[in-house]
Parts: sequence; C-alpha cells; structure tokens
Amino acid sequence: MIRRMIESVIREKLFGGKVIIISGPRQVGKTTLLKKIQEEAGLKSLWLNCDEPDIRSFLEEATSTELKKFTGDHKMIFIDEAQRVKNIGITLKLFVDNFPDIQVIATGSSALELANTINEPLTGRKWEFQLYPFSTGELVLHTSETEESRLLEQRLIYGLYPEIVNHPSRAAETIAVLADSYLYKDLLSQAAVRKPALLDRILTALALQLGQEVSFNELGQITGADSKTVEQYIQLLEKSYILFQLPAFSRNLRNEIKKGRKIYFCDNGIRNAIIKNFNPLALRQDTGALWENWLVSERKKFNAYSGKTVNSYFWRTHAQQEIDYVEEGGGRIAAIEFKWNEQHKAKLPEAFSKAYPDTQFTTINRKNYMPFLTEG
Repeated sequence: MIRRMIESVIREKLFGGKVIIISGPRQVGKTTLLKKIQEEAGLKSLWLNCDEPDIRSFLEEATSTELKKFTGDHKMIFIDEAQRVKNIGITLKLFVDNFPDIQVIATGSSALELANTINEPLTGRKWEFQLYPFSTGELVLHTSETEESRLLEQRLIYGLYPEIVNHPSRAAETIAVLADSYLYKDLLSQAAVRKPALLDRILTALALQLGQEVSFNELGQITGADSKTVEQYIQLLEKSYILFQLPAFSRNLRNEIKKGRKIYFCDNGIRNAIIKNFNPLALRQDTGALWENWLVSERKKFNAYSGKTVNSYFWRTHAQQEIDYVEEGGGRIAAIEFKWNEQHKAKLPEAFSKAYPDTQFTTINRKNYMPFLTEG
C-alpha cells in the first residue's frame, strides 16, 4: 500500500481532544486511509458509513444521551462520507464536548458541503486535513525517483488518482469514468448549480486555456454567461477540488498586473478527460501547458503535506514580461520558470530583479524537477 504523507501527521493529533476532519475529492483514498488508521490503532472502534440512510438519519437527530448509548465503550469513531449528514457540525460538536476521551475522525468528499456545515460549530474543536490524489513525493517513497521519472509522460496525461496509478493499463477508461461519474456529483446537488451544461462549457473553456491568464468576462463571452455567474461556478469548482487559482503577484511596480489570475486543474487526468485527449506527448500541442499544470498542482500537494506556509502566484506586466510561478514564504521570494525542454533557457526579467532584488530564481525542466516536488 502506498503510504499517504498526512498519515503520520494525523496520528500525532489522535486523542488531542478535537475531531479530525479529512476532506478531498472523491476516489482519492480517504476511506482507505481511515481503514488503515483504524487497523493500526488496535482500539475498539465504531465505523459509521453515512451512505447508509439509517446511520445518516441517526446522526442528524441524535442527542448527547443517545450518542453515549450508541458509542458505548468504543475509543474511536470513524464517520465516512460525513458531508451527507445534515448539520453534521452540530453532531461532531456534541461528540467533542461530551466525550473528550473518544477520538472522532470524519471524512467528506466535498469541501463544498462539509465546510458549510462544520466551520462555525467546530471552531477550535477540529484538526482539518486535505487529501489529494497521490503526490509525486508519496510515489517516490513507494518506488524510486528513477521509476517515477520513467513514468512522467503517463503522469502528465492520466494524472495521479489512486486507481490510475494502481491500474495503468486501464488509465484512459478509468479517468474518463471518474470525470463523468464523480466530477459533478457533489456540485450538482447544490442549488447554486442550475445549469450543468454551463458548467461543462466553463470547464472545457478552462481546459483549453490551460496555463493562460483567465478573464471572467472573456469566459462569459465564450460560454454565454455573465461574468458573475462564471466566477460563482469557478468558486464552486475550487471548493470541490477540481480547480484552483493562482493570483497575480504585485508589490512595487506600476505596470504589474494586479488583479489577474491563472486557473489550474488539481489533476492532469481530469483536465485531459474533459477535452477527451489522451494522445501521447509527441502528438500534442499542449505539452508545455500540461507540464506547467502538473508542476504547479504537485507543488501545491507538496506544500500542503509538508505544512509549509507559503503564498503562490504568477507574475506578469502589461509589457508582457512574465514569470510562471512565484512563491513567497519564510521571508523569501522564489521565482520559477517551467520549461519542458532542458535546452530552453530562461532568465529573471530585469524589472522583477530590480523590484525584488533578493529573489531566488530557478528554471525547472524534466531533468531537474524532482527536488522541487519532493524536497522543497
């Protein structure tokens, strides 16, 4: 079994008087992780699957007295698919406040629904973690850097969902099913999403503009929606772990773009499934964009799992000077250019180096990318 990086961090938080929440997209291994923690804890535990209507109904209405009877002498309570329980935050609060010696761990497949019902009731009462598809760091620890380097093209095209990694021969079929069956499952249950066809058009437009600066007004014109609706849908897609945004970096220069954004997919395979393109890199025109999306999304996982507190950006001026990725944290600024071909050189724009003189500049290519994703 491929060990997940957040597992050791979760273990450190056990029995600390707070509920542990593990959220993330569907099919990334949340239930598998919980089962492993349950097995290795070796304590009397209770497993509650909220896909079961009776479990869901009980947790929605239970009083602290009923919870005490129900839990008995169990030391750990695992609540899977907790976002399906109405007002789950109130129930979790009852557990924390009334049974401090019991460790409750809950999973939710969509930050969208879970966050709306837990944040206020559980203020100061929770540890929250996000689980993503496998990260490069996790896979390197399971195999080796050499093996992962050999599989780079597979990763860029099909992504890193566990089922894809574990069954590569079925990758195209599996990622297509994941995209069709799970991509919208949580989103379409929300009243805010009234037009699935519009959601499709927005995702397709973003997939085709990968690596480019995104304008809500332009997306609205392409998809036939107003810019506010486009922005709302993109926010929902972010909360469902399908997309994420990088804002523009701006501090000192008058001609820096200050309100721009780039939008990336959390997984390359989902992006390629949306446009139904699984061609090998030699037959593609978007290799550079795939490379950029993969590096930015993998860096996001690395930072999250490493507990690094950083802010991530892109940088561009109105004169079209640009940097692919800027990371700010720990009192330093790092500027990074992504080049698929190691023979393509890049240098830090003079305007940026003058405005931010202590910047560390690096070019990441397919020959030197591994430390960027595994070491910091």
